[in-house]
Amino acid sequence: MNTNKKLKNMVLLAVFVALIFLLGQTPLGLIPLGFCNVTILVIPVAVGTMYMGLKSGLLLGLAFGATSLVSAFIKPSALVATLMAANPFLTIVMTILPRLCVPVTIYLVYKLMAEKRPHVAAAVSAAVGSLTNTVLYLGLMLLFYVICGIDNTTVLTTIAAVAGGAGPAEAAAAAIICPPVVAALKKMR
Repeated sequence: MNTNKKLKNMVLLAVFVALIFLLGQTPLGLIPLGFCNVTILVIPVAVGTMYMGLKSGLLLGLAFGATSLVSAFIKPSALVATLMAANPFLTIVMTILPRLCVPVTIYLVYKLMAEKRPHVAAAVSAAVGSLTNTVLYLGLMLLFYVICGIDNTTVLTTIAAVAGGAGPAEAAAAAIICPPVVAALKKMR
C-alpha cells in the first residue's frame, strides 16, 4: 500500500473513531431509556469494517468499547451501575469484549456475501453486527449478574424488552444506513 493510501486510511479511521466517541458521549448515539441505552455506535464500526477491513474494524470496535466504558463510569444505566458496584472488572469485560466481536462477525458475513451482492451483503453484515453487539452485551450482563449473585430479574426484563424492541430497531437502522454509506465510500475510492 502506498504512503498516500495509508495516510487516507489513517485519516478515515481517525474520523470514524472521532464519530464513535461523539455518538457515544452525546444523546446522538446513546439514547438512554433509564434501564438501558439504545445505541447506533455499531454503524461507524460496520462501515469502517466493510470499507477498510478487519484490522481497522477491530480498532473501531475497541473505540466503541472504550466509549461504552467511559459511559459506564460517567453516566451508567441502572443495570450497569449495579454491576459496576459489584465488580468493576466484569463491567470492563462486558463493555469491551462484545464490541471486539462486532467487527469480526461483520467482516465474516460481508466477505461471504459481498462478491455476489455487495449492497445486500452490507445490509446483512450491519444487521448481524448490531445483533452481535446486543446479544453478547446483554448475555454477558446476565451471566455476570449471576456470577456476582445479583438479582437478575431486572436484567431478564430488559433482555425481553430489548429483544422485542431496541435490538431489532438498532439492527434495522444499521441495515438501512450502512449500505449507501459503504457504496458511496467505495465509489470515492
